[in-house]
Amino acid sequence: MVSLPHSNISPMKLSKLPAINQEVFVNWRSAQKTHPGNVREYNEDACLVLENPGLWVVADGMGGHEAGDVASQLIVEALQSISHAKRLNDIIDNIEDKLIEVNQRLRTIAKSRYNNQTIGSTVIAMAAIDDFIAYLWAGDSRLYRVREQTIEPLTTDHSEVQNLVNQGLLSPDDAESHPSANVITRAVGATENLFLSVGLEKVRHKDIYILCSDGLYRDLKEDELLKLAQQDDVNKICEETMSLALSREAKDNITLVISQCTVKQPGNT
Repeated sequence: MVSLPHSNISPMKLSKLPAINQEVFVNWRSAQKTHPGNVREYNEDACLVLENPGLWVVADGMGGHEAGDVASQLIVEALQSISHAKRLNDIIDNIEDKLIEVNQRLRTIAKSRYNNQTIGSTVIAMAAIDDFIAYLWAGDSRLYRVREQTIEPLTTDHSEVQNLVNQGLLSPDDAESHPSANVITRAVGATENLFLSVGLEKVRHKDIYILCSDGLYRDLKEDELLKLAQQDDVNKICEETMSLALSREAKDNITLVISQCTVKQPGNT
């Protein structure tokens, strides 16, 4: 995994991205589910799955019913119309451009319709080109990778508690129950200038990627996600993961997108 600094993407020099093997054939199978949870009446989350050309998105809106709906849906709609690209740096630029447009649109909507109330949304977007993925995020929606018998978060939350953890002032376990656990430091629409983080990774055969809103990982531990992912049917993984999450408190909206890749090398059948 190559992880670039947490700052605006535009100034970054992406000329040294890893070479893509265009002879490798990669197939993706995906599933998605979203639910308001057991407490909230409305669902402010949204998600998107486009296996061809290869784009997966989860957005967790904030600002209350209608406002949060607007934010997350605008992100999904904008990325749904993204231009296809053949290079990783181009797809990164395209996603960033779309999210910057949504950021400005949400700022305008907040001023004109909601008396400057903050209207925003987290976002985690993953794009695949051949045997590489690029992922961009803002906020605390996450991307996990399941590889064989291990699970690893590929994103780092943009949140107050994560900042405390990074400074050594709070343990990861204590962060989960901290009063500021739900306070994020980045979101699309939250500030005039949008800051995104980006990561790059080469995929392996049978890797599983899980994109989710915080409603999922607040109730399920990583080892539970790993156990559920030890199946070969992404639809079954998705259904059973959502079912288990809803058997818990599920105080927040819950959204997950699961995608598994099959990699075939040249000459293999």
